[in-house]
Amino acid sequence: MPELPEVEVVTRSLKKTIINRKIIRITVNNRNLRFKVPKTFERILKNKIIKNIKRKSKYIIFDFGNNFYTILHLGMSGTLHIPSGKNITNLSFYSNPNLPKKHNHIVIEFGNIKLIYNDPRRFGYFKILKNKHDFDNYFSRIGPEALDKGFNLIYLKNKIKNRKKNIKNFLLDQKIVSGIGNIYANEILYKSQISPMKSVRKLSTIELIRIIKSSRIILNNAIKFGGSSIRDFKSVSGGGGSFQTKFTVYNRENKKCTKHKCKGIIKKTYISNRSTFICDFCQTLKSY
Repeated sequence: MPELPEVEVVTRSLKKTIINRKIIRITVNNRNLRFKVPKTFERILKNKIIKNIKRKSKYIIFDFGNNFYTILHLGMSGTLHIPSGKNITNLSFYSNPNLPKKHNHIVIEFGNIKLIYNDPRRFGYFKILKNKHDFDNYFSRIGPEALDKGFNLIYLKNKIKNRKKNIKNFLLDQKIVSGIGNIYANEILYKSQISPMKSVRKLSTIELIRIIKSSRIILNNAIKFGGSSIRDFKSVSGGGGSFQTKFTVYNRENKKCTKHKCKGIIKKTYISNRSTFICDFCQTLKSY
């Protein structure tokens, strides 16, 4: 599932490609996504001009001006494709050098450019928001991003009060902090030298500060390197993300800890059925 850095890269790619273009035609081949695509979807968006494209958490926002928006969440397996002659540019997390033959649910045409939404598992969705109130209300359900100023020490201290949740599940809770998924939660906690199993109630002020700083460093670096190409993610330029080569803990089971003078070995376990990687020395002994 794409996390904040991958969605940011997709958003930047889209801005280079379809900004200020008018929607000429929309074809919906399958309305049964996570939320059913309304029958009015094509009519409402036809002839609309995309004024801006933004990202909020893991959502891509198509801004048509006058507080009229369409948001897209890629879900588990959603991908965007732009056919160009014999070449296919894949804008999403899971990439294929060819346009998939199945599961091309929505085709949006901008004259000589087509944007194709493909989603085998159909957990992604589009939603139209017609005014600022609906927009603000929709996103009121999620917490600030880890890159936002609002994700700070005061905010975290207020959120951990009376909670029994472990820190990894805390970071994955989109109502508390949005945009972080499993890969980056692993990397953030490793850099912070904090056990993923540690209760948030037991976190010290210093540890909370480390989490805030590590979150920003990890996410900004991931964006810088184009996201993590677990399955050949490619941006609009056709280049894959390379942050997976920078992983310090994720997918490094049984390898030595990369921290200076640490004698630990990376172990794999599961927290809430999610793969969790942890140094058996610097993330355990120093965490309690």
